[in-house]
Amino acid sequence: MLREQETGKWGQDPGAPPNPFSCGVAAVRGTQRAVGVLNYLEEAAERLNSVLPVKFIISSRTDAGVHALCNAAHLDVQRRSGQPPFSPEILTHALNSHLKHPAIRVLQSFRVPSNFHARYAATSRTYLYRLATGCPGLAQLSVFERNRCWALRADCLDVAAMREAAQHLLGTHDFSAFQSAGSPSTSTVRTLRRASVSPDPASPFVLPQESRQVRRMTAILVAVGLGALTPTQVKVILESRDPLGRHQTRVAPAHGLFLKSVLYRDLEDLAAQNPACTQQESPAPLGAFRPETSSAKAGGLESCLQ
Repeated sequence: MLREQETGKWGQDPGAPPNPFSCGVAAVRGTQRAVGVLNYLEEAAERLNSVLPVKFIISSRTDAGVHALCNAAHLDVQRRSGQPPFSPEILTHALNSHLKHPAIRVLQSFRVPSNFHARYAATSRTYLYRLATGCPGLAQLSVFERNRCWALRADCLDVAAMREAAQHLLGTHDFSAFQSAGSPSTSTVRTLRRASVSPDPASPFVLPQESRQVRRMTAILVAVGLGALTPTQVKVILESRDPLGRHQTRVAPAHGLFLKSVLYRDLEDLAAQNPACTQQESPAPLGAFRPETSSAKAGGLESCLQ
């Protein structure tokens, strides 16, 4: 028997119709009607005729409603005796040919060592949270953006204060204060390499270890931008390590969060050659199309976690 291990990067297309399942990445087992992204991927992988069932090991399990511009996973494909291993190009084409949802696509595949692990080998994950201010009602927001950002009634945010608050989160810390209570994570220590707040008044669009953690951090920064918290209070919250603190009930909506990229030390050169993933590294990953204009002002929060 020949054993072959592949790794793949896929994206949930933000320009496609809204996903009917909205169940996150995790596969849903049993008799439940909800379907996760992994269910679709594993269903497509059944058509590869592997000797053993193909299972995807995901890099980042995003919450229901969270978008992925570029996620990653690894899978084992065991072909029958005498059959050559799939080339990365053929694997990508085969999976996409059998994927039954238009919002999910494999962007690129490459062969990796048998000890590679999509989750534990990742060196960093970059998330983008998109906000829109000046939206007292849906009429002020482009129809193309209603499931793509957090619409705020406030006309503006104190970006300087948000940037000051974000500096308190940089570096290696115990981020348990931003974890969900009862989270199964074995470690709450993370390294936040970069956190930026970028307003873009000229654009009609609104432009990051668990996605729930990022949503809680974003909600706190937005509270600073609205004047409900001070930058110094963010440091106090971080150092409290208390996920049940009175300010930690704030959680930004899932639909504004995008997993932008997942990087691997040995695969960065290959990933850089992939136009689909390289495009997602641009400052405005959703700016390639221009639907109807909107009176909403644009802005975004970006963070890189290790």
